[in-house]
Amino acid sequence: MELGKLKRLVVHQKVTAVKQLVMNKKEHWENVFSTKQENEVSWYQKVPQTSIDFFVKNAIPKDAAIIDVGGGDSYLMDNLLEMGYSNLYLLDISEHAIHRIQNRLGAKAAQVTFIVSDVLDFQSEVRFEVWHDRASFHFLTSPDDIAKYKSIVTNSINQKGYLFVGTFSENGPLKCSGLEITHYSEDKFNAVFGSDFEAVSCFTENHQTPFNTTQNFIFSTFKKQ
Repeated sequence: MELGKLKRLVVHQKVTAVKQLVMNKKEHWENVFSTKQENEVSWYQKVPQTSIDFFVKNAIPKDAAIIDVGGGDSYLMDNLLEMGYSNLYLLDISEHAIHRIQNRLGAKAAQVTFIVSDVLDFQSEVRFEVWHDRASFHFLTSPDDIAKYKSIVTNSINQKGYLFVGTFSENGPLKCSGLEITHYSEDKFNAVFGSDFEAVSCFTENHQTPFNTTQNFIFSTFKKQ
């Protein structure tokens, strides 16, 4: 085979592999949210108190542009609406997850902008005061994907805006929803985000799942420099 044709074949195979990986990821999450009830997943919380505490502690204005990334059908939007927040965005790769929370919110769903997208494909003209990510970021396991996520976050947050991110800690489970994850520590978070963000706080806490198991999380708050 000619060298030029061989190179084109290799490029085509790589592109095909990437597309298949993206499709497999989407199929996984569509399956999760179409086959499991809300309390049949480990991350379920009726009241996301840790996230609520972040908004209260940092006195986030009620009209701040806030995005919840990979939130699925979590109850964060319900609680933020009840607290009076009015400029809310929810991004998730699963259309089923978005439909579930829209149905649950009913008429209130009109107060939230819903985005069906892989976060790594996300581009927005809106600049956010808060980027919230609980248990989504840790599904990125390749250095390239982690770097791309960091770039998207940095470009999407206003100056002095907040990044609030939670993942499994180094004492957390090895997998989540059957998928490999990346564990984080305070130092690892700082290594990823520290060049563009000021570290504000970091702590670990246990999450009690609906199955009476315990998962150790780590949460970090960063402020864009």
